[in-house]
This record gives sequence, C-alpha cells and structure tokens, in this order.
Amino acid sequence: MYGKRLNQHEFEDFYLPFGGKLRSDNRWVVKAKLIPWDEFEESYSKNFSSNGQGAPSKPVRIALGALIIKERLGTSDEETVEQIRENPYLQYFLGSHAYQEEALFDPSMFVHFRKRFDRATLVSVNERIVQLAMEQEAACSKIADDSDDEEPPSSKNKGKLIIDATCAPSDISYPTDLNLLNEAREKAEAIIDVLHEPRIGQYLKPRTYRRQARKSYLSAAKCRRLSASKRRKAIRKQLGYLRRDLKHIEALSREESLELLSRHQYHNLLVIHELFRQQWQMYSQHSNRIDDRIVSIAQPHIRPIVRGKIKSPTEFGAKLSAAVISGYAFLDNLNWDAYNESTDLIPQVEKYRTRHGFNPESVHADQIYRTRENRDYCKRNDIRLSGPPLGRPPKITPENKTEMAQRKRQQRQDEIDRIEIEGKFGVAKRYYSLGRIMTKLAETSESTIALTFLVMNLKKWLKATFLCLFPEKIMCLMKQTGYVLLQYYCQEQKNMVYAK
Repeated sequence: MYGKRLNQHEFEDFYLPFGGKLRSDNRWVVKAKLIPWDEFEESYSKNFSSNGQGAPSKPVRIALGALIIKERLGTSDEETVEQIRENPYLQYFLGSHAYQEEALFDPSMFVHFRKRFDRATLVSVNERIVQLAMEQEAACSKIADDSDDEEPPSSKNKGKLIIDATCAPSDISYPTDLNLLNEAREKAEAIIDVLHEPRIGQYLKPRTYRRQARKSYLSAAKCRRLSASKRRKAIRKQLGYLRRDLKHIEALSREESLELLSRHQYHNLLVIHELFRQQWQMYSQHSNRIDDRIVSIAQPHIRPIVRGKIKSPTEFGAKLSAAVISGYAFLDNLNWDAYNESTDLIPQVEKYRTRHGFNPESVHADQIYRTRENRDYCKRNDIRLSGPPLGRPPKITPENKTEMAQRKRQQRQDEIDRIEIEGKFGVAKRYYSLGRIMTKLAETSESTIALTFLVMNLKKWLKATFLCLFPEKIMCLMKQTGYVLLQYYCQEQKNMVYAK
C-alpha cells in the first residue's frame, strides 16, 4: 500500500523533537563525561612554546576529540569537520558551550592533531582510559553482587594475557620493480625540467628520451603474461634511463642550486637515488631481496611484511604486536621493519605486571610464540603458556586417561580464548581504519594505528557504562519487545537479536 506523502513544511515550522536540549543518555554525551580531558592537558601542552607568541592553539579536548570522532565515524578529514558542524552532540563532545553554525577548525588541522598526539602519547592515553574502565566495571560488579561471602584467597598470578601480531597495510599500489622504476624516472624528469627552467634560451635541454622510455615501459606493462626474460630486459632499460636522468641532475646541480626544487621534489630525489642503488644491486646480482627495500617513493618508510596468508602473502605497512586483557586491547609494539613477534612475549608479560602488579595466570598465543626461551620464562614465573608441550605426546594408559582428557580440554579452551584477539583485529580492520592506513607520514600513521585501539576500548567502555548507568531502560526495552537485547549491548561482533 502506498500512502500519499504530504509536502514538507517551511524551514521555520520544522519540528525539533529534542526541544533545543541534548539528551543525557546520548553516546557522545556519556563518552564526553567518561574521558578525563584535563589529565591529558600536560602532555598536549608540550607541543607549544611558552613565550606567548603565535596564533592561539586548539585545546586538548578539540584535538583529541576530533581524532576520536574521525576514527569512530570512519570519515575523511573534510567530512569529519562537516559532521561536527552539523551535529550538536559532536560539538558538545568537543567542549562547546553552545551550538555553532560555523566550522570549529579547518580540515588541515587534522595533520597537526596527529603530530601532536604521537604514538607514545596515545598509548598512555589508552592505558589511562582502560584503567578507569576497569575500575568502573569492578565497582559495578561489586554493587551488583549482594552476597557477603568472602572472596577466595587469591593466587600469585591472576588473569589472562592474549597476544598476537598483525600488519596494518598502508594505502599504496602493489609495488613491482618495473612500476617503481618508471615512477622514479618520471619524477626525475620533472626535477630536470625545474632545474633547466632558468637556462631556457641559453643552453639545450638535456636529452632524457622520455617518449622512448614511456613506450618501452608500456610495451612490457600491457603484456598479459610477461616472461622473466622480457621483464628483466624491461627493467634493464628503465635502469638505463634512470641512470641517465640522475647524471643530468648531478650536472645541473653544479650550475643551478637545488633550492629551486620544492621540499617534496627534494625528498623524492633522495629516495630515487636509494631506489636506483637497490634496484641496480638486485639486477646485477640476480636477486629479489635486499635489506630496507623501498616499495613506495612517496612513503619510503614502508616495508614488505611477509605473512604467508592465502589472501595476501605479503602486505606493505607496519607490523604491530597487541595484547588483549579483560576485553581491552593494547598496542605493545609497532615497527616498520619485519621482525619475529616471539621476542615480544616477555616484554608483554612485563607490561602486564606493570599494569596490574602481578603476572598473568596464563598466556594465550599461537605456535610462533612457543619458543624454548619463552617456555622457560613462563615456567620460572609459574605462567601457563597455551599449546601442547614439547616432545612426543605420551601414550594414553588407563592411569593417565583422565589427565590426558583434561589436558586436551584445556588446550582446546586455550585456543578458544585466543580467538578474542583475532576478533579484535577483524573489528579494527573492517570497522575501523587498521585495514588501510590512509595517512602518508610515518609518525601520523603510527598515531592512526594507536588511535584505533583507543577508540575500540572507548566503545567497549561505553557499552559497559550503559549497562551500569541505565539498567532500567534496558530492562524496559526487553519487556516491551520480548527479545533478549542484552546480548546486543554486551557483544560488539554479534549484531543479531536472540528470540525468547
């Protein structure tokens, strides 16, 4: 059935259901009250001089809050500014006293916000947020528990530590030697044009053979199946063209200053020199591997990370090690070079002890972490490391049948518990920006990665807060609909409603 729609009212008659007031149970209002903004003022103020000169800076609440909004909504810098301008709840979250029709800041300020909140600062902010969240959850659980039974004597080690590593791929095209050399050649030709511009009319322009080089590149790049010999021949030609261009740049730099180049072009020139050295060495040695291999001229800090996955055997970005404790995620290590994540187990256990004052009862990790060194460390500290022990499994006898069955159940349960960190990675890559880092600088990319963990923990804390502060509304909703909606508020990954 189709119902006829009435014409829209004039703008002056548009109905505002909230009556010009904000709801106290809105997620942004509650989240604004949870974050201790004043505690982060000291670390944020270190980015500015104290001489009183210069334009006034944005307060910490706007800087950190804007980054949280952008990561939570998954929008671009420009779209985030528009969302803040249109939404009064977002303006309240940023500390505004009244709704403002104009934008609070320019989208270009996001670059400065990410630089001011570097990885170390965001990690410390995340630590404080999780500490407050755990304290609130402990208080809520204590109030909910009406029993006066004494707690059992606590053991020396408590809790579970779940660790794993993953890669945060950056937004670059898949790098091949031929494409990289062609891109380097084109950028070198642009540099030659800039350096030769003051000499126009006095000297002939150096020959670069750019049309022949472009034609040679396209003849190889457009082949559906390029043989190894043809690929090697095409690479050799591009190396020759690039070497000629670099010689021309060196000759021009003796007569013209490199100050004619922009900052971006000078950066590209340095990267192109190193790229040519690496590619020429691999070509002459018939090798496909070299240390600190450059895979992007615009982002030379990116390295290939071999993961061995079926979908993406090699990813290009930062490798990171994370830990999950009581459902909250921590960024413990981040490196642009590939490394063996098994070396992070001992530091991660020590960080757990620093956070809580005691060692974990068990550490849940995959097979690569189960080295002899890590096993010995866990054994010395009475920590149970998940997975089967070393050596051949013992033969099942009537005497040890019960023990072996219990050990098998324990190993299966350990693997089930370890799935939680895989789910965290999945949420961070699918729902947030960890699956494709759009920032270009190394420091801003590290800030983006650290911010992802912070926003995930804030969302979990917000759900726990709703359960603690508004239980009557949840129970009323359950009675009205006849569905158990509690699972919707408790479990992030389950967007489904269970029937009675």
